[in-house]
Amino acid sequence: MNTLRTIVLMGFLTALIVAVGGVMGGRFGVLVAFVFAVLINFGSYWFSDKLALAMAHAQPVEPSQAPELYEIVQQLSEKAQIPRPAVYITPSASPNAFATGRDPEHSAIAVTQGILSILNTSELSAVLAHELAHVANRDVLITSIASVMASVVTMIAHFGMYGGRGEGDDRPNPVFALVLMIAAPIAASLINLAISRSREFEADRTGAQICGHPEALASALAKLEEGTQIRPMTGVNPAMGNMFTVRPDVGNWFVNLMSTHPPIEERIKRLLSMPRHDL
Repeated sequence: MNTLRTIVLMGFLTALIVAVGGVMGGRFGVLVAFVFAVLINFGSYWFSDKLALAMAHAQPVEPSQAPELYEIVQQLSEKAQIPRPAVYITPSASPNAFATGRDPEHSAIAVTQGILSILNTSELSAVLAHELAHVANRDVLITSIASVMASVVTMIAHFGMYGGRGEGDDRPNPVFALVLMIAAPIAASLINLAISRSREFEADRTGAQICGHPEALASALAKLEEGTQIRPMTGVNPAMGNMFTVRPDVGNWFVNLMSTHPPIEERIKRLLSMPRHDL
């Protein structure tokens, strides 16, 4: 169901690009916007693992340094039928984890020192399964494509603001300014957020199937939510927020409304209602 929702939302983004581009009528502007957005997001996608790990100050660890962590990741990778990701630990005391990499063959999973201190083995396994699910489901690729499409809508809107008034006339077109500069980018951003939230639900479901214990993931999410409230991850780049298992910072009501993560309560509710035959 979450996969179908992602496909539908991507379709809406595509339709929005076509509609805005069609109304604007500026082929060159649309082309420039598209190429620029693709180049930026392609670079982010290709080097996403290195960028994310560097921004999180994550350090690689050897099996001898964290044998239990390595064993859990190895067992879960075998269950998920993907290569074992490289394992990293970040020094933050805030409890969290994230996975990155453009595909299962080029992936990494990182946990904070904080998460290792508050979760039991079953809960830690469930969180790692959730992150491996992102890798197995190729969510980095999906969210990168969605970001490209949302960026294209915004850039088309910027070009369209000065279109349709005749050659040499650069006065802003009020119709484009209202519809394209405000409505279209907001719509694209909301669809992009919906895609990210859909992928979180899907990772919860897939992760629960991998580890076989949805209640352990539900318990872990509750602990991580409480832990990040007490020890928010200070200094984290906002661009990385969507990568973590739970929001790494404490936001106000508006930030939470625009969050890439669904409410923890809803995630827990869905996990606890999973039928046993889905495991």
